[in-house]
Amino acid sequence: MTESRDSDEVALGPTGGPSWRTSKVAIVGAGAVGSTMAYATLMRGSARTVALYDINKAKVEAEALDLGHGIQFMPMAEVVGSNDIAVCADADVVVVTAGAKQKPGQTRIDLAEATISLIRKVLPPLVEVAPNAVYVLVTNPVDIVTYAALKISGLSSTQMFGSGTVLDSSRLRYLIAQHTGVAVQNVHAYIAGEHGDTELPLWSSASIGSVPLLEWNGIAGRGPLTSEVRDRIAREVVESAYRIIEGKGATNYAVGLAGSRIIEAVLKDEKRILPVSSLLHDYHGVSDVCLSVPAIVGARGVGDRLEVPMSADELAGLRRSAETLRAAARRFGL
Repeated sequence: MTESRDSDEVALGPTGGPSWRTSKVAIVGAGAVGSTMAYATLMRGSARTVALYDINKAKVEAEALDLGHGIQFMPMAEVVGSNDIAVCADADVVVVTAGAKQKPGQTRIDLAEATISLIRKVLPPLVEVAPNAVYVLVTNPVDIVTYAALKISGLSSTQMFGSGTVLDSSRLRYLIAQHTGVAVQNVHAYIAGEHGDTELPLWSSASIGSVPLLEWNGIAGRGPLTSEVRDRIAREVVESAYRIIEGKGATNYAVGLAGSRIIEAVLKDEKRILPVSSLLHDYHGVSDVCLSVPAIVGARGVGDRLEVPMSADELAGLRRSAETLRAAARRFGL
């Protein structure tokens, strides 16, 4: 796979003249998440070609046509949509958003059986047409699905990973920014563990500007982040997806943006630190489970996992989260 595939990169063609080397993203699933992610990817100018694949021919072609009509107002790109998996051929990044739809009151784990069954069908032909792509799973329950996809595909734990808690960490930073009155871009905090009910905020390593979050005393009449405030924020991060699903049926805007950010980190070989879900090997004593920890994401996929210092409570929470996911994996015969 090419180390960097920016849309403005030029190489010499066979005749010695310039030949544009283009980046291609294939998005599997043209539902609310997939189509929004395609839109976000195009708006950000992340890739030169965006290919949508879905078994619903009319739906996927309509989504591609609608997006294509807006290309005049975006960075130049090509959009294609098809119910033929060949549309994903030679993609640099394949993002899998297809899966069972989460209903109000349903947990992410409840979705696992149906989504894993779908992954068993769609993944082998995807790997056949795009063997060198970096694969990103953005379908719930993402940690179990990523673990299953690794077993099914035989791809390496570098080449395939899940979106993990990238969105959860964004929600966490948003809520901290709301409480403290500072720009969300100046809040540095991660959610680790399961993308779900056992996820945990890494408070001990979080900061606001250069001030450790646990030492934040408040400004402009805004109070400090007491343990009660932190507990309320952590609960809201976990419950926010359920609240959105209850109100509008699906989460799509923020997850679409989060996915486009992961795509960019791969295509531009940014070496960006993102809390993606990947297969761990003796991370703080945790192994053989896919869950989220801050990791370096670049052209080859997910690289080194950062050994973030954790408090005793955080370590215990991470291990509880890992055991919850292991139990779920055993339940599905993985």
